[in-house]
Amino acid sequence: CFYVDIPKKIKEQADKAAEILGDSGMITCFPFLDGVHPVKAENLGELALNRWWKPQLAVIGAAGLPDAYKAGNVLRPSTTLALSLRLPPTLDADKAKVDVTELLEKDPPYGAKVTFHCGKKGSGWAAPPLAPWLEEATELASQRFYGKSAMYNGEGGSIPFMGMLGKLFPKAQFLITGVLGPAANAHGPNEFLHIEYSEKLTCCISSVLATHCEMKVQLLLSENNNIQPPSKKAKNDNE
Repeated sequence: CFYVDIPKKIKEQADKAAEILGDSGMITCFPFLDGVHPVKAENLGELALNRWWKPQLAVIGAAGLPDAYKAGNVLRPSTTLALSLRLPPTLDADKAKVDVTELLEKDPPYGAKVTFHCGKKGSGWAAPPLAPWLEEATELASQRFYGKSAMYNGEGGSIPFMGMLGKLFPKAQFLITGVLGPAANAHGPNEFLHIEYSEKLTCCISSVLATHCEMKVQLLLSENNNIQPPSKKAKNDNE
C-alpha cells in the first residue's frame, strides 16, 4: 500500500542517470563490507528507483533494550522502536499514517499489544513533466556549457516549499537544480562549491531563461495582428 505508479518517463530518466553514475556512484561509494551488496545490484536503474521513488523502512532507534553487557536472562515488559518510513513522492503522508497504524496495530501475533504514535510526517512532491520547450532548452544548455546531456534524478522533493509552490502554481514548469559533487559535504563541516562547475550551471540557467524570454516575445508578437515575428533571415541580414 506504500508503492505508487512510476511514470515511464521517470524510469527512463533513472536508467540514464544510473548509467552515467555507474557502480562508483551507485554502489562502491557506500562502505559495504566484503561480500555485502545492495538489493538488485545487477540493475542500477532499479537501484535509482529504489532510492528516489520507492518506500524505504528503517529502524532508527529503540528503547526498552538494555545494553548488551548489562542484559540479563529475563523477559522485557515492553519494547519501543522508532521507525523511519520514506514515502514515494506522490504518496499522501496522511494516508500513509492511517495505513501504518492499521498495519502495526491490527491483529498482532499472540494477542500482544502494539501501539503506534506518529511523529513528524510530510508528503513529498514530484515535478510535473517537462514541457517540450523546457526539456529542449535544458538539453541545449547542458550540451553548450558542459558538453554533456542533461540528466535528472529524484531528490529534494521533501523540501517543503517545493510542494507549496506546486500547489500554488499547478500549471507552472519547474527546473530545480543545484551544485553538489563528491566530497562537497552538503550541510556539513567544510561545505564547498566547485567554482568552475557553479559558473557553468549559472550559464545553463541563464540560457534556459533566455530561451523562455525569447519564446514569450515571439508569442506576444505573433498574437499582434499588425506585427509579425522577425524571421531568422531578416535577423541575419540586420547583423
